[in-house]
Amino acid sequence: MKHTKTVKSLAASAILIAACSFVVAANADQVSDIKSKGEMVCGVLGTDEPFSFIADPSSRQIVGYDIDLCQAVAEKMGVKPVLKQLAVSARIPELQQGRVDLLAATLTHTKEREDLIDFSMSTYLSSAKVLTKRSSGISHIGDLAGKRVLTVKGTTMEQNIRNAVPDAQIVSFDTTPQALLALKQGKGVAMVNDESSLLKSQASLGDQANEFVILPEKLSTEYIALGVRKNEPAFLDLVNSVLVDLEKSGQADQLFMKWFGPNSKMKYVSRPFKIESSSIN
Repeated sequence: MKHTKTVKSLAASAILIAACSFVVAANADQVSDIKSKGEMVCGVLGTDEPFSFIADPSSRQIVGYDIDLCQAVAEKMGVKPVLKQLAVSARIPELQQGRVDLLAATLTHTKEREDLIDFSMSTYLSSAKVLTKRSSGISHIGDLAGKRVLTVKGTTMEQNIRNAVPDAQIVSFDTTPQALLALKQGKGVAMVNDESSLLKSQASLGDQANEFVILPEKLSTEYIALGVRKNEPAFLDLVNSVLVDLEKSGQADQLFMKWFGPNSKMKYVSRPFKIESSSIN
């Protein structure tokens, strides 16, 4: 009888310990986890200038607008920023599975993606547009009907062009440079991307740049933001507080002009937006 009571007592203690452990785990949050490990892993592209790209092939260091935002969040938390380069299509899965803490990867905020992850305040606004050869005969978005149109896998551009021109023949590539090369080789009549990426792509063509044109029509307005896992309100609030502080201090404008201003390939004269909202239409 005494042995039975001892067993029951040990079992009850085990259940209590397990329950306490569950409560501690349930109350833990990502902010505490990141501070505990002393580093914050940012998922980045590394192939999308000026958001994140390798400026010096010898060092392989990834730099850019998204990288500076990631570093600002890490600095606020007092931890080391660690960059993990991702494919476009792997961004959200890597975040959901906990392999990265924050997405700073030219991530467009959409209603559909809100079911999968949470978004910070918008860090960049751009328009989805079309790049084509001047000799292609394409002067309006509607001219793409029945034509091969190139874009990048896992981006909102695939859906944007489907919505605008349902019978366009869409061909998707893993990266923007691959899609641009295909356009140069005549494997499609046009390439769809956000305006800043198209400006960079056109500039990279060098002497051939004038052979191409970006159509003035917009497919859509793109709201770029940082991505956070669902149900991490403390971390999301911290990320947004960093962005608000950057805006109030004027650093947000400095960062924009550093990567998009007159001395960059983007050649923007001023920043056409402010960091002030996390909502989209």
